[in-house]
Amino acid sequence: MTNLDPPPEKPEPPKTILAIDVGGTGLKVLATGQAEPRRRASGPAMTPQEMVGQVREMAADWGYEAVSIGYPGQVGDHGPRSEPGNLGPGWVGFNFAAAFDRPVRIVNDAVMQALGSYDGGRMLFLGLGTGLGSALIAENVLVPLELGRLLRGKRLLGDTLGRAGLERLGKKKWRAVIAEVVPALMSATLADYVVLGGGNAKRVKNPPGGARLSNNLTAFRGGFRLWHVEDVRTLSGDDNDQPPAPPGPAEWRLI
Repeated sequence: MTNLDPPPEKPEPPKTILAIDVGGTGLKVLATGQAEPRRRASGPAMTPQEMVGQVREMAADWGYEAVSIGYPGQVGDHGPRSEPGNLGPGWVGFNFAAAFDRPVRIVNDAVMQALGSYDGGRMLFLGLGTGLGSALIAENVLVPLELGRLLRGKRLLGDTLGRAGLERLGKKKWRAVIAEVVPALMSATLADYVVLGGGNAKRVKNPPGGARLSNNLTAFRGGFRLWHVEDVRTLSGDDNDQPPAPPGPAEWRLI
């Protein structure tokens, strides 16, 4: 290629996407053009092989060209880089693209929900589920966070705001902790607003000032939007996949 050659054309994003939201207690899927998600239970015995089998069965009558996965753990360029605490083993190193026979993009589940909730500015997302998911979006830059690893007293924040904390404290005290912690995290991250998502967000009766509740479809919207984030790694299923070339200027960035 010479300086006179035109730059290579960017590949078109897929037109139909299957978005998968993998949680510690539930598995949800939705494809482009479909109105209602489909759900099944997950849990500590669910391996990636079982997840793929169940998803393919649930989506057998849906057409899709690519797959997005929101994963409840840390994610690197080649997929999960830590095993989930609330599911079965074998997620790190699993070839999701080969299993689905489709190109796959994988991000932390809080990142996917945050992407679907974003309305501009600087947003902090907190996922109130089995644990505490968290992500920050600042002017179209996505930053995965691990705020659940912060200490509050003698306990991790994730143990307090997650399902175990809700069961231990009861709804009234748990809501009081939400009312205390959310404004502090909003100030610490210089966020313009906070979005509360995850399965237990519906138990927050009155969100603190500057916070709002997400809805059940935001994770899927994030999965669809994920294919427009240029510097997210796409897994093709080829064992000889090479690291991606450095991205050019993009509307979004994931760091």
